[in-house]
Amino acid sequence: MIPLDRPLRDRVLARLGFPRPPAADLAGLRALYGAWCAAVPFDNVRKMIALRSGGALPGSEAPEFFEAWLEHGTGGTCWPTSHALCALLESCGFAARRVAGAMRDLGVLNHGSVKVRFGADDWLADSSMLTGAPLPLGPGIYVADDPVFAAEVEAVDGSHVVWADLPPNPEYLPCRILVDPSDHAAYLAGYEASRAASPFNQRLFARRNRPGEIVILYGRTRFGKTAAGRSSRDLDAEELRRALREEIGLSARIVEAWEASGALAASFEPPAGPKPPPATRKPPSKRP
Repeated sequence: MIPLDRPLRDRVLARLGFPRPPAADLAGLRALYGAWCAAVPFDNVRKMIALRSGGALPGSEAPEFFEAWLEHGTGGTCWPTSHALCALLESCGFAARRVAGAMRDLGVLNHGSVKVRFGADDWLADSSMLTGAPLPLGPGIYVADDPVFAAEVEAVDGSHVVWADLPPNPEYLPCRILVDPSDHAAYLAGYEASRAASPFNQRLFARRNRPGEIVILYGRTRFGKTAAGRSSRDLDAEELRRALREEIGLSARIVEAWEASGALAASFEPPAGPKPPPATRKPPSKRP
């Protein structure tokens, strides 16, 4: 594992709006994670390029992830973003650790996330759900009060199930934490395994939190979620390129490389493979 050195850490913090590291307390975590959620997208742009070129999967090491973000505005999928976020938190003095779980709660280890401990209490800072604020992992049920960045947590069988309401999914999706702690080697293995099977290999997926809005580009469709509701609209090729630059915040150069790899054309193809199983359970607040 390549460490995140102080000069690079400070460049990252400056881009996130911090002239110095935040205090390693809960207020500092809320500030730093909130800034991450507003500035670092969840996207598969560089992964799509790598898969089409046969190259190494990008962002596996935190320094390379952050250099790409600083230059191109790119993020990544769950394994690289979780590793990078954990490295950043650790470099600022937080008691952060990598964990892994099962998105959709199907028992398949397919998701990386980050826990941060204060005393005896753990908080979840998830770089994929981008919930805007860290989620408390207590003994009961927690329901976030933000209608846009909606999330819930329930303690189950000695662990936690986290529910997130994110387009284009019509229902809340559960994620059960299964491995605590995990480590960088396990993250590398999970990331490499995703070459063979992942919903983020064939078509574009890019999500960015905007003030009061979640923007998702999935294939050729732009999804939006605000407090007023949800929207969706199909884009043409130029609109999709522009949305990647202007709404997700990617550089023109990385968008051009993504298109040149064939990823733009692939994003207009029908989804390959079986559809994911429909949600059959509801989050705590939606149950009778």
